[in-house]
Amino acid sequence: MQKKFATFAIAVLAILLILFAHIGARLTATVPAFTFAEEARELYLTFDDGPSTVVTNRILDTLREEAVKATFFIVGERVHGREETLQRIAQEGHTIGVHSNTHRYDTIYASEQAFLEDVSACAKIIEETAKIKPHVYRFPGGGTHKRKAKLLEDLGYEIVPWNAVCGDEEIPNAAKETLVNTALKTAAGKRKVVLLCHDSATHAPTAAALPEIIRRFRAEGYAFKAF
Repeated sequence: MQKKFATFAIAVLAILLILFAHIGARLTATVPAFTFAEEARELYLTFDDGPSTVVTNRILDTLREEAVKATFFIVGERVHGREETLQRIAQEGHTIGVHSNTHRYDTIYASEQAFLEDVSACAKIIEETAKIKPHVYRFPGGGTHKRKAKLLEDLGYEIVPWNAVCGDEEIPNAAKETLVNTALKTAAGKRKVVLLCHDSATHAPTAAALPEIIRRFRAEGYAFKAF
């Protein structure tokens, strides 16, 4: 009698285990499987048209205080007299990229040869001054420039466009509050944000807005990265 009961109990237990396993599998199937990569939010702060003396250094002060790394796309001709600022960018662990040597569109885009000469001249200044070889590039004026992009990729450059702006070029005389709100608005809904800002001499409001930009994006769960 006891043997029959034990056999019956084992059978019932086996059936229950099968049912629980089946129910568990169905519950698991109904829950979306999100990976860390899908959940991660990344913000790449990028600064064009520097270096300048006051604005770039104010930006660097904020980045140091906030423990944030950024990417600076520089204009070669603007390094003269500001070599220490460019060196500081490199020494503090930020990425330095080529933006152009002259920032004069008619010269840069006159021909493929002129374009490559401009890139080379800017890269040479970066290497001689900051002792690093640049590996990222941003087209002056934006755009795709597919043929020229291929030439750059053949030289080992990564082309870096942007998908959000703070408005420091698009909105004349924008106050820092406007720059913060524009950055948040243009980045809304994007998990990887490449934010376009500027650090040339006329962009003091950008430097003033940067602490709040960092604070607001950090509160939204973004991790800050450089290229």
